[in-house]
Amino acid sequence: MAWNEPGGGNQHDPWSGGGRRGDKDGGNRGGNDGGNRGGNNGGNNQGPPDLDEALKKFQDKLNGMLGGGGKKKGGGKRDGGGGKPRNSLALPGLLVVVALAIWAASGFYLVDQSERGVVLRFGEYQGVVQPGLQWNPPLIDDVRMVNVTRVRSVSQTQSMLTRDENIVEVEISAQYQVQDPRDFVLNVRDPALSIENALDSALRHVVGGTDMIDILTSGREILGSSVASRLQSYLDAYGAGVRLQTINIESTSAPAPVIDAFDDVIRAREDRQRTINEGMAYANAIIPAAQGQAQRVVEQGQGYRESVVAEAQGQANRFNALLTEYRNAPEVMRERMYLDTIEAVFGQTPKVLMDVSENAPLMYLPLDQMRGNSERSGSSSSGSNNSSNTGGEELDPRVIESLRGSQGSSSSSSSGSSSIRREGR
Repeated sequence: MAWNEPGGGNQHDPWSGGGRRGDKDGGNRGGNDGGNRGGNNGGNNQGPPDLDEALKKFQDKLNGMLGGGGKKKGGGKRDGGGGKPRNSLALPGLLVVVALAIWAASGFYLVDQSERGVVLRFGEYQGVVQPGLQWNPPLIDDVRMVNVTRVRSVSQTQSMLTRDENIVEVEISAQYQVQDPRDFVLNVRDPALSIENALDSALRHVVGGTDMIDILTSGREILGSSVASRLQSYLDAYGAGVRLQTINIESTSAPAPVIDAFDDVIRAREDRQRTINEGMAYANAIIPAAQGQAQRVVEQGQGYRESVVAEAQGQANRFNALLTEYRNAPEVMRERMYLDTIEAVFGQTPKVLMDVSENAPLMYLPLDQMRGNSERSGSSSSGSNNSSNTGGEELDPRVIESLRGSQGSSSSSSSGSSSIRREGR
């Protein structure tokens, strides 16, 4: 049954904290609660709870916890005169507990994966914390975050004097990372400014020991490596906790008033180098051919030498063989050698030596010239020149026919009377 149902016996307000049993009960409840409600308030209140009343109840409970007891509104006496004595340290203690809780909660912090935390306790180094959730006492420890994966960069453009007393403008940039967070935080007050000053010092030192033409042309790579090594040595001496990544020489140029003249000099040097390269290419093409030709001549000489030596050895062996046969039959070998020599000598001459009697006619047929004419006629048909052939006259066809007719009659008489005369024996 609802609390406000007509005819119901349980007529009380659920917000009032108890049943309505009359003004007398309501007045007594008001006295026992020790609050500010009177007897009338406990009787006919059927609305929602009052916020001021709820706040007042909470305040009374808090006072009870702190030992203050309940007082009537308007300065009434304590109920029954038996309230607990008020504890003056309870409220400060509660405030201290709350403050400690807030202080402890504020000590939690998160270290990113790319960072390291340098912990300082009252300014003294304590350690380096790794990535993750960490806690340090607030207001006691100072944690300075350092990014150890980010690549930092510093660049500058300076005009400086070279070894040959010229002025050049060099634009350079350096990339670096933090290697030791402790040294990076504690050893150097302003790491970026220190690195910039060290870079300027290293660059001036290296440029001051280099000629201008090397800086403007082929010496830029050497310049960058020299600056990098010197700058790293400076940073290590400072204890900056920094590791260099790269040193880039962005540009090198002469001063503006003379840059045109230097460009002409550079172009002339490039032309000179191109000419040298062309000459080297030509030499590389000619020298192997000349070496090959020289080797071929050397091999031909060696082959000729070997052939001559072999021929001489063959002739010597042949002579030794003939000497052995000559010792066995001197007359036979002498006759054979004579005939071989005459054959070798007269085989290359067009002349013929004959012994002719006084009465026997002799007809001479120049077969060698006829053979030569036939060979020359055959070679002229294949494109050779016949005008170069000399040494005889062509025979008339009628003479050839008469010779053929008289060949049979004269052969018997001429064979008996002609002989070859041997001379030089």
